[in-house]
This record gives sequence, C-alpha cells and structure tokens, in this order.
Amino acid sequence: MATFTKLCVTLSIISLLACCTNAQLINNFYATTCPSLQTTVRNTMTSAIRNESRIGASILRLFFHDCFVNGCDGSILLDDTATFTGEKNAAPNKNTVRGFEVIDAIKTSVEASCNATVSCADILALAARDGVFLLGGPSWIVPLGRRDARTASQSDANSQIPGPTSDLSTLTTMFQNKGLTLNDLTVLSGAHTIGQGECRFFRTRIYNETNIDPNFATLRKTTCPVSGGDTNLAPLDTLTPTTFDNNYYKDLVAKKGLFHSDQVLFNNGSQDSLVTRYSTNSATFFNDFAAAMIKLSRISPLTGTNGEIRKNCRLVN
Repeated sequence: MATFTKLCVTLSIISLLACCTNAQLINNFYATTCPSLQTTVRNTMTSAIRNESRIGASILRLFFHDCFVNGCDGSILLDDTATFTGEKNAAPNKNTVRGFEVIDAIKTSVEASCNATVSCADILALAARDGVFLLGGPSWIVPLGRRDARTASQSDANSQIPGPTSDLSTLTTMFQNKGLTLNDLTVLSGAHTIGQGECRFFRTRIYNETNIDPNFATLRKTTCPVSGGDTNLAPLDTLTPTTFDNNYYKDLVAKKGLFHSDQVLFNNGSQDSLVTRYSTNSATFFNDFAAAMIKLSRISPLTGTNGEIRKNCRLVN
C-alpha cells in the first residue's frame, strides 16, 4: 500500500510538471497582472475603426496570416532588419497586410499601464476579436497567455498562407495542416464579409471564369481592367463591406464571390449546404464563426518560458 501511495504521488508530480511545461492558454490570464488590458484594446480599436472602418478587416486578416505561419505568435509583426528577414514582405503579405500602426498604438498604451506583461500576439488576438464586434459581428472570450516569437519565416509565409486563387482541395489541405476542418474553412472565409480585395487577385475570375454572375463581372471590370490597375480595390461583400454580417454567403449563392477561393465554397460541392445555411441564418454563422476563431487562435501558441514579451512589437528584445 505504501509503495502504491508513493507511486501515485510520483505520478502526480510528473503530471504537474508536464502541465506546467506545456502551459495552456486561459481566458483570464491577465486578470491580476493587467486588468485594464481588454478595455485598452477595445478603446483603441474603437478609435481606429471610427477613423477607418476598413481597419477592422485588415486587423482580422493580419491575425489570420500570423496564426497560419507557425502559430499565433506575433511573428508577422516583426520588421525586416539588415540581418533578419521576416514575414512582412512574403508574397501573401507584401504591400497588402495592414494595421501595424494600430497594434503599435495598443502596445504603447498597454505598456504604459502594464510594463513588459502582455505579448503582442495576445494584443493582436484581442484586436481581431474587437474589430469583428465593432463592425457588428459576434464577440467571444479570447484565450490568452501567448508569448511572442523571437523569429519569423518568410519562406513559411510564402508556402503556408492560402491564396485568393486557391482551389477547394488546396484550401482543404492547407487548413487541415493547421488542425482546421473543411467546415472551419467555410465559416472562417466568412471574414470576407468585411474588407476589400485588389484587382490583381480577382482579375482572372471576372474575365475568365464561368461560375460568376455576368452583371457582377461587368461591374467589377469597370475598375479592374485587363491590364493595369492592379491595386484598385473592390469590396469583398457587394452589399455591406463595412458591416460584419452574412451577406458574404448570399453573394456566394448568387455567384458573386470576388475571389476564386471564395466561390469554390459554393460550386456544386461539399460546402454548398453549409453556405446556404449561413446565407439564411446569421445567428448560426455568428456562433460558428466565434467558435472557429477561438480554434484558430489556439494554433501552436508559444507559452510558459517559450518566446518572450516584446517591448516593441516590431523588434525582438
């Protein structure tokens, strides 16, 4: 009996050590160390969106591109230096990812009240949530406790982020590689209910594809010529591009998806029924989107003693 008791104690200690070594994200991580965090993030995001409503979509995209490259670790925020090449100038990010100044502003405010306490990765996760909510979308409790990466990978950014011309099989594989399902892909693509897309990313679709509403294609051609105008913008959602709602899915049903990677979700395939459901039930979309965002935010975070708490989101300490 004594031997059994010692064994149980030993196993308990081993389990405790394992738990501490593999620290998990928790909902109230900064409850005592930085109780003003969530208010600070919300206030700064409110000001930023009041100044430019598109920034909510930009921050959401920034978070997505961060998480898809080696986890939600703030690596996308790092600037290139003479001796370091980060992710900002990778093909999916160069001249298109936006919102870095907003994250800088939040970090400055947070540092003023909670010095060297909150990671840039957590700030980005909270800012993405607040951007969605402030534009009319759902809210959710963001699990926290991420630490910041000390490095980044341009090559991984080039290979791991899905693109606007990707087909369904490619998208499925890339999401599965991150532990996300085909249904997660469909609901997270609903983020395209806000924001804008550049002509160079949808030119082939409006000129060459057949599963597209002809009037929609004609409209988009007015600002996206066959050549030139690569950076001209068009709304991802035809009706309410600055409101987070389910109109994105209504567009897909009407064959008005702006990107090829959007319309493949509704093209006589496995996701047609889910797209139809979301197009007619915004509450279901909101609930599923919030759950999928929490799942996305848990991709390979750095926790415990891994990584660091950056003082400047653009530079390692």
